Amino acid sequence: PGQSFQAWRLLKYLKSCMADDGDILLESYLQGWDQLLEYADTVTPFQGPPNRSRDLKESALQISQAQIPVSSSGSSAYRSVQSMVRAELKAGVVNFYHRTDSGCRTLLRLHRSLLWLKLMLEGLSEGPDSASNSAACLLRDAYMVALAPHHPWLLRQAAEVVFLALPDRQYFLQLVCVQKQEEAAPVLRIIIHALTQVHTRTQQILEEHGMLELP
Repeated sequence: PGQSFQAWRLLKYLKSCMADDGDILLESYLQGWDQLLEYADTVTPFQGPPNRSRDLKESALQISQAQIPVSSSGSSAYRSVQSMVRAELKAGVVNFYHRTDSGCRTLLRLHRSLLWLKLMLEGLSEGPDSASNSAACLLRDAYMVALAPHHPWLLRQAAEVVFLALPDRQYFLQLVCVQKQEEAAPVLRIIIHALTQVHTRTQQILEEHGMLELP
């Protein structure tokens, strides 16, 4: 009670963002990210997956108002990932060679950060704290896989400094309202499963349109 991050809210939004047709509904996806940002901001000041959801909301609003009208069916072009991708490609606001401000580009950054958080939670679910399996090591390892390949050298060095100041595993476990590792594993597995489903769907859509390496 009283903490900003609530695991039940995160699960609610992750489940509700998965449409029956395999698409991802953006409103619920971004609500889920609001919870993930609360979690990330609580455990570390590192701004790897920072206010990207706000960026995506602003980008979607600006681009839709300026270039992409509401479709003839009356639904927003930013209702889902698929509709956003198609609308932005049609409007020519996505560039595969130069950086442009688009919802697709911002979504890709969120997508990479989602993997970082998923890998971090997987590490936390797997066993007791130790020198080689501390929270700091888990976050660093997840960062090296998911985000470091896409970050410049200076940001990677800054991340290394932040990881040294992270709290221990117990602090992370308390955020999901458990006290012991044995209690944490089943709770974290449920969250990880939902994160994996959302990440897999988004990966498939971005890959289908060749958007996994947008500049």
